[in-house]
Amino acid sequence: MTLENFNQLDAKQVQEALTNCCGAEKWVSHLASVFPFKSERHLFDQARICWYEQCHEANYLEAFTHHPKIGDLKSLEKKFASTKQWAGKEQSGISTASQDTLEQLAKANTDYEEKFGYIFIVCATGKSAEEMLRLVQNRLNNSKEEELHIAKAEQFKITILRLKKLLELHEPYWNASSQITTHVLDTALGKPGEGITITLRSKKDMTWQTLALGITNADGRIADLLPPGVTLAPGHYEMHFQTGDYYRQTGQEGFYPEVGIQFETFDRTHYHVPLLLNPFGYSTYRGS
Repeated sequence: MTLENFNQLDAKQVQEALTNCCGAEKWVSHLASVFPFKSERHLFDQARICWYEQCHEANYLEAFTHHPKIGDLKSLEKKFASTKQWAGKEQSGISTASQDTLEQLAKANTDYEEKFGYIFIVCATGKSAEEMLRLVQNRLNNSKEEELHIAKAEQFKITILRLKKLLELHEPYWNASSQITTHVLDTALGKPGEGITITLRSKKDMTWQTLALGITNADGRIADLLPPGVTLAPGHYEMHFQTGDYYRQTGQEGFYPEVGIQFETFDRTHYHVPLLLNPFGYSTYRGS
């Protein structure tokens, strides 16, 4: 369906379609109130502005209830029938998971829900079950404030992907990379640093707070650390790399179990923070 076709739908059809993209009633009502959309940019901006500037915790929690738990594909056939095709594809990485991984994922999901009061939300597209397991285990260490910040960003990533599935959207900002990116290169092995957990943090009242968390892909990168169109205010930030786990995975004996790179942004443009890594040293620079 094109945006032009979508603009011809009646009010009920529009609300149903938008609810399948994001289950927060306030977000749906706002988008419906500015319908029809003048352009793709109008739709994109209104979706982002409402989510980040008008919605609050209760709206985020409401949206989370419209997702099945990661790995709970049976519930797609019942409670989440309206979005089962999308959610099933988003969680396709579960289909090849071992029984042990599924059991660990189920336990981590339970631990997460008991700690935070809502299910684990992650943009699962392109992620394996093992990667999602590591993410939920890492995010269990966050405070409730940190985790809500991450979960609402993951929800917005899902919303953007579903809007793209609903409509034929072509403008590049729908696929824009994160404002903050990195590339890890293992100079000892001469290849990208795959499978490294990276946390993006900001400094608030002399304390580091987690903003986003991801795992490097086969090219040593994380393209979606921040959602499309979301930029950070100029300030003091840190990229924290869990290098000890990486060394163990690659059979290396590393001297640095963790690496933290602090940097300062001056505007809302793109910042690339690469890491050149070997077991006994590392270096960084501002990339492009």
